[in-house]
Amino acid sequence: MISADDVAARLTDELSTPRKIRLVALILLALGVSGAVGSLLLTEPGLPLRTQAAFGAIVAIGASWVGFGVWALSTRRALYARQQVVATRLALVFGLLYTIGCLVLLASGVRAAGAAAAFGGVLTMIAWWLQRRASDRLAGLLARRQALEAGHGR
Repeated sequence: MISADDVAARLTDELSTPRKIRLVALILLALGVSGAVGSLLLTEPGLPLRTQAAFGAIVAIGASWVGFGVWALSTRRALYARQQVVATRLALVFGLLYTIGCLVLLASGVRAAGAAAAFGGVLTMIAWWLQRRASDRLAGLLARRQALEAGHGR
């Protein structure tokens, strides 16, 4: 059983300024990367098609992280476990995208893509594990909330 002090400590951590600062840092970093890569994409028309595709993917990934950060900051009465599920799903999708891109490069004869694909595979497995953990945590919290609501006659 969790005590009231434990709940207060967890809420303080979840609602704390450092959490908000981390989200703002995520937004700024993603904006910076997307802006820099996007400006290269727009101002360098002679880039190979493969590079243009990679830059486009980087811009889209950065925009997705910006969207997540804005959503996480603007959500009132948030269930933070849900935010973790969304973030880990994004990481899993982007890890898969990266790994598949590296495998395509490897199949087209780019030898260095083998190490990059292996690294992407490791990152994707970590993202998958974190996503499972976050989903299980959210499911447990939702079941607990439902049990509490049923116990209080709501």
